[in-house]
Amino acid sequence: MFLTIPTLMTWTRIVAIPLIVGIFYLNIGTAERNLIATVMFVVFAATDWLDGFLARKLNQTSAFGAFLDPVADKFLVSASLLVLVHLQRADVFVALIIIGREIAISALREWMALIGATKSVAVHMLGKIKTAVQMVAIPFLLFDGRLFGVINTHVWGTWLIWISAILTVWSMIYYLQKAIPEIRARAK
Repeated sequence: MFLTIPTLMTWTRIVAIPLIVGIFYLNIGTAERNLIATVMFVVFAATDWLDGFLARKLNQTSAFGAFLDPVADKFLVSASLLVLVHLQRADVFVALIIIGREIAISALREWMALIGATKSVAVHMLGKIKTAVQMVAIPFLLFDGRLFGVINTHVWGTWLIWISAILTVWSMIYYLQKAIPEIRARAK
């Protein structure tokens, strides 16, 4: 199940990272770079939903796909946040919160899998909301202009990325609260 359609779509999110970063090194206008990077991010981020849908629809789910999907998401978000910090469109503190949480929760999930308690840290609606807010904030900040001549994406993106950081901390606390009883029970 290494080269199924859903898994290939997941791989595209990883391949997208140097492409999105590379856009900002092209010798074209800022508005064009912003637009291209935004469209690319939105298209590649949409594959997150589409690959899961196709995996279920085509009965091509796999353990490798289940592993690679969140890794690809974390790479795409982390790389985009680093670009935004470099462009001074996102605060480094926000990036540290979001990236740090992703590393911590990934490690927690791995550990919980080792002790046979993965259900206690299964994906929760709070984590999904956090991801949805991130997936709106990041393209807004990549675009960094007026959308349809009305929406100031920098202002909205900044608010949303901070809301995402708050949701990030909240969801981390939630997962830790769920994991601690399992950890204590196994430590005895």
